[in-house]
Amino acid sequence: MSDEQDAVGRVISGQAWDDFCDTLKAAGSVVLDENSPGDLLTRAEGWRYLTRLLRAGLETFVEAADPQAPFVRRTAHETIKMGMDNPDNLYGSAPIDGNCTYRITGSRGSVHYLGFGTQAGNYGATGTLETTGYLEAKDMEIDADGRFEIIMGAEETPGNWLRTEPRSRTLIVRQTRLDHENEIPAEITIERIDGPSSPRHLDPARMDRALATAGQFVIGCSRIFASWASGFESHVNELPRFDPETARIAGGDPNIANYHSYWRLGPNEALVIEATPPECDYWNFQLANHWLESLDYRYFPVHINNHTAVSRDDGSVRVVVAHQNPGVENWLDTCGHGFGTMCWRWIRASEHPQPRTRVVDLKELRGG
Repeated sequence: MSDEQDAVGRVISGQAWDDFCDTLKAAGSVVLDENSPGDLLTRAEGWRYLTRLLRAGLETFVEAADPQAPFVRRTAHETIKMGMDNPDNLYGSAPIDGNCTYRITGSRGSVHYLGFGTQAGNYGATGTLETTGYLEAKDMEIDADGRFEIIMGAEETPGNWLRTEPRSRTLIVRQTRLDHENEIPAEITIERIDGPSSPRHLDPARMDRALATAGQFVIGCSRIFASWASGFESHVNELPRFDPETARIAGGDPNIANYHSYWRLGPNEALVIEATPPECDYWNFQLANHWLESLDYRYFPVHINNHTAVSRDDGSVRVVVAHQNPGVENWLDTCGHGFGTMCWRWIRASEHPQPRTRVVDLKELRGG
């Protein structure tokens, strides 16, 4: 009762709101940190980044936080970006209680990849998103019409089963598209089946927690990925393998080998990246800003994958990053940035070759 009474007092007095606003103000220190670039574009993107995280936090922890009546919503998309979001992916999530049982139903669609995971923690509270269960479409029973049903809970069931633990708090849905124009996304619904499934009325304790969690998400998420970006600056214009354990605890897919880094180019320079793709399910490469937000893939060529890339006769691929198109295949646009972050991914690959990089004068590439 003491916690409930405290929450009532905080909501009535406005202390819950004051603390929320103070947390948001503190998040500004990430943008102003001495390790963060101070140029005009990065500073402006930093403030926009915090507003995007705030939208994500409010949608996740205030508007769509009831595990009794969950629904799948897009968590990162064209205007909410974080943690090197993959432009090829459609990200969805729903709140869950690891002690409850749920039914997930839907249609498979035609996306290249579809996977479901349960996760514990969040960037604001624990700084992690540990996977507690995972199920991929290739391992599921799907009928001739593309329909499927998954039971999600702690107790294993026949058919499609997605594991949870008592600490599980989120359902994550990943869909990967090779051909954005033509692939059809999956349609997915979720419902609780072992108890009440209608939304609860809002109470002071939940509102108090929701505001606090949303604010902590903004500052926690921004701090985590700012620290990543600072680390990437130790190997500018190279693509070393990213630590798999760090990726795992941040909610990454264990089937992906990530090569994260920083890029920096002068006005007449280009970054040439070469690799020979191994046997794999999928690969891609993307550009992002300092804040690990993908550049605007809606309008500019800022990412490439094994479907869109033009390969050489020997199967190798050359990707060119430059401020302007030098007239070559696989050019990616820096979108007015002089520096930023980048990522190469091998997914379910038989081996993990490190992409080779070199900086060249743009004149060496024109028309060739």
